[in-house]
Amino acid sequence: MSVTLDPDTAHPDLVLSEDRKRVRQGDKRQHLPDNPERFVTFPEVPGAEGFTGGRRYWEVEVGDKSDWDLGVCRESVSRKGQDTFSPGNGYWVVGLKGGEYEALNSPATPLPMSVRPSRVGIFVDYEAGEVSFYNVTDRSHLFTFTDTFSGKLHPYFYPGLHAGDTNAAPLIICPVPAQAGGNLSP
Repeated sequence: MSVTLDPDTAHPDLVLSEDRKRVRQGDKRQHLPDNPERFVTFPEVPGAEGFTGGRRYWEVEVGDKSDWDLGVCRESVSRKGQDTFSPGNGYWVVGLKGGEYEALNSPATPLPMSVRPSRVGIFVDYEAGEVSFYNVTDRSHLFTFTDTFSGKLHPYFYPGLHAGDTNAAPLIICPVPAQAGGNLSP
């Protein structure tokens, strides 16, 4: 699955690369149209490509960032107000906060890591109701959400806040070799 970021929904604090494969928090808020689909509460952005079935796989370079969330979200998630990031609210997401990896369900599930991931793989099987996360760095399984999906899902990206120069690097959507799962798209 080719994944790109959606500039029409990106929070105004985010900077997207021209090829829409990299996202980071910018130094100042951009003046962007406040269209109904734009996220305005948290600096987050979905992928432009939504899907309502099939199997999808993509990888994201997180490098040595200290704060990030990745996964999928329902197209219908709230974009203008506070929302708890959980499957009940349409988010199937794992992330890193304060040095701790966790799956964002209610309550959050800690994810112990033996090897810090520099690249994370996300596999979605819509019909099976599974969103699985992998540490591509050591080829280990991190976590799987099991749920029943309805409506369109989109890849989800939160590059995290940066304090000064820390965590300023972008999240990068990586090309996936066919044998790693790129051939799973119908």
